[in-house]
Amino acid sequence: MTDWRKIIDGGFAVPDGAGVPGLVTELCEALRSRDPVVRDRHGYSVLATWIGRGVLDEDALRELGDAMAARFADPEIQARTFAPLILDAIVSAGVFESRWVEAFSDWYTGEEDLRGLDPELGWLHAVAHGADLLGTFGRRPEVDAVEMLALAARRMTTPAPHVWDAMEDDRLAHAVALTLTRAELGEEDATGWLSTVAAAFEGRDRSRIEPLVANALRTLRVLYLLADRGVRPHWRADPVLALVHRDVLRERIAATTAVVAPIAG
Repeated sequence: MTDWRKIIDGGFAVPDGAGVPGLVTELCEALRSRDPVVRDRHGYSVLATWIGRGVLDEDALRELGDAMAARFADPEIQARTFAPLILDAIVSAGVFESRWVEAFSDWYTGEEDLRGLDPELGWLHAVAHGADLLGTFGRRPEVDAVEMLALAARRMTTPAPHVWDAMEDDRLAHAVALTLTRAELGEEDATGWLSTVAAAFEGRDRSRIEPLVANALRTLRVLYLLADRGVRPHWRADPVLALVHRDVLRERIAATTAVVAPIAG
């Protein structure tokens, strides 16, 4: 068994004489572990670092991407929710397959386990991890941006068991904002998805704010801020990008939130 702590302490260098394919297989197994140290600090951190450094060639990345896409059907929640993080790293490294978008989309709105930080399993974060991949897909020219916006709308309007409590709303708003930097989007393309949210708000009891409403409202409020100020692809590391049709978008967001929160409109 590989000593991953030693590799991390050594600056993530590939061990001398070690076969990368075998190490990747070990890391993939670590990504399914119920131990958050094994899964997050070892499996995810090493694999994501190696992907970013180009340790894996294109064929290896494509094979790994297919393995992660298959993980969306895994019976273990931690396996499902760490798959989008690795796919995000792979696509960010320049390797892309349209079949990964389909597998992700089928999973993202159907995932029912929306825990953020679990006391035993550690970070699960399905909404946030999925949002990161959605935003990366949303910027790819091969991906239909309108479909990604519709997917985000479905995620925020799918009934949830609780109000998101670990900044999932920020991560989803960030993903939507990144998608909305696509210059080819028309005005209706950039704002039409908000009709899905407005329809989900209609007829809701304003005296009792349900988790669905709270999650969507909080996501839209962050998106309004990003529409106003712009968005950084990697938080503080990149220049600020403007969202398309920002003035119309802000008006539509305000009108949408006013359906359930009149003070916001």
